Order: sequence, then structure tokens, then C-alpha cells
Amino acid sequence: MIAEEKRRVAYINEMIESGHAPQLVAEGENYHAEQLARITREICERDVRVVLIAGPSSSGKTSTSHKLCLELLAQGKQPVALSLDNWYLNGTLTPLKPDGSKDYESVYAIDLEQLELDLKALVAGKEIALPTFNFAEERREYPGETLALENEAVLVMEGIHALNPILTAHLDDKYKYKIFAAPMSPVSLDGETWIPTYVHRLLRRMSRDYRTRGKTPIQTIAGWADVREGEGKWIEPFRDRADAQFDTSMLYELPAIRNTVETALQTVPAAAEEYKVAEQLLYYLSFFERLEASYIPRTSILREFIGGSQFNVG
Repeated sequence: MIAEEKRRVAYINEMIESGHAPQLVAEGENYHAEQLARITREICERDVRVVLIAGPSSSGKTSTSHKLCLELLAQGKQPVALSLDNWYLNGTLTPLKPDGSKDYESVYAIDLEQLELDLKALVAGKEIALPTFNFAEERREYPGETLALENEAVLVMEGIHALNPILTAHLDDKYKYKIFAAPMSPVSLDGETWIPTYVHRLLRRMSRDYRTRGKTPIQTIAGWADVREGEGKWIEPFRDRADAQFDTSMLYELPAIRNTVETALQTVPAAAEEYKVAEQLLYYLSFFERLEASYIPRTSILREFIGGSQFNVG
């Protein structure tokens, strides 16, 4: 096992250095395609009306939902992808943490009553007004779009709380298919030093935060402990309830992420509280050759974090 893990890192770097990056990327994408094909077969074999995709922060849930929709479409289904984020409560109603800050990680930050009404209506073939959530103004809005499910339609809903039974207790289990999506393949640098999968997610989040939200690595690292605490409380307890586990790890991920976050990480000053974490992340990334984004397909889950996705992933 140790020798195998040593060879894995060497193989990744050798493929990039020798000009075989496209093959490396293809291997990673094929791994996802095989998993999605199996999941799609299982969904089509059952009378599934609602697919629920959950996972911790930066697991790739949104891209996974869109990729699954493409697979279902190829099988004659009519998939509709929705985010549970659109049912967040207005900011004034968001539950609070003991310190008085808003607890967006709590399942009770979602308007459970309205979500239940909408899901019941959809499964019954009725039309609903489709909400969106304005994060800048912290309020749910109804821009006029409606939704009704046709006979072959499958609702694909993703969100951190998707597997929490409180969200869909009113739906018969026979109509539901539950997926837990997250990186599940840790990488060993030398057979002894492992890069945990939560580090992969932190690097993904850092890349997205820096690119789309103007957040520095210091800000992302500073908030990571709260994110992890919320995951332990609200997400991980329901992992074993899933019908399928989808590993969103990518063979080429760390070389590509190095290309997007290394320079920003190097700006963290030694005096900062977050410096030790930044230094550890840079150490992990130093083991990998850089991989240019041009090699990565626009349908890749990684595009959700480095940019350039063909999906509407924010």
C-alpha cells in the first residue's frame, strides 16, 4: 500500500512532465463517469422522483447534480436541478449561534415549511412558484419562474442538508434516492504523510473564495473551523443514510489547485494566526507539478472551484 501511494504521486508528476496531462485528466474524469453511470442505472431501475445530493463544503455537489442530470437525460429522463439554498429563510429569521452570529450551517436556516409544501406539490404533479435566494440581501425572491414535473421528470436537489430526514420526512422513501458526495480518496506523499480529504476541500474553497468573493486565504482559513464544526453536527451524521457514495476526488486536482492558490497562500504573513495552516498547505502542494487549467474540461467538477465551468455553479 505504501509503495502504491508513493507511485501514485510519482505517476501524477510524470504524466504532467512528460506531456501526458490530457491522459491524466481523462483518467480522473473517467473515474467520475463510471460512478455516475452506476448511480444513474440504479435511479432508472426505481420509481425515483427526487434525487437528494448532500455533502460537506466544497465537495462539488452542484457540479455533481448537473453531471447527473446529463446522465439521466441520456436515459430518457427529464431531470431538473435545484439547490436547497433557494429555500433559505430571510436573514432576519436565520437562527443564531450562542455568540449571536447567524448560523447558516443549521438545517433550521431553511424554510422547512415552505420546502415541504413545494416538494409535496411537485411530486403530486402540481406547479409551484420557483424561488431564488438573494445572498447579498439575505432574502428569498420569486422572480416569476414556475416549475411542474412531467411524467419522466426527476428532481435533482443538492445542498448540505439534503440527507437530513427532516427535509423530506413527508415523502415516501420509494420516491427518493440519496447521494453523499465528497472527496473520499486521501493522498499519501510518501506512504506516511497523508493529505486528508478535508484539506482538498479547504483548497477548493480557498480557490473559489479568492476568485469569486474576493476573500484572502487568511479569511478562508479563519472560517474553516466553524465550517468543519457545522459539518460534524449537521452533515456527517446522515452520511450512512445515502443510497450511494460518490467520490468527487480527482487524480489531477492538487496539481491544478496549486496553479490557482499557491501565489495567494505565499502572501500570508508569518505573524498571522493562519500562517501555520498556510505553510502546511504550501508544503502539500510543493510535492506536485503544476497543471494548467486549459487541460481541464469545462464539465469537470473542479471547474466549480477554479472557474470556467459550463454549468451554472456561481
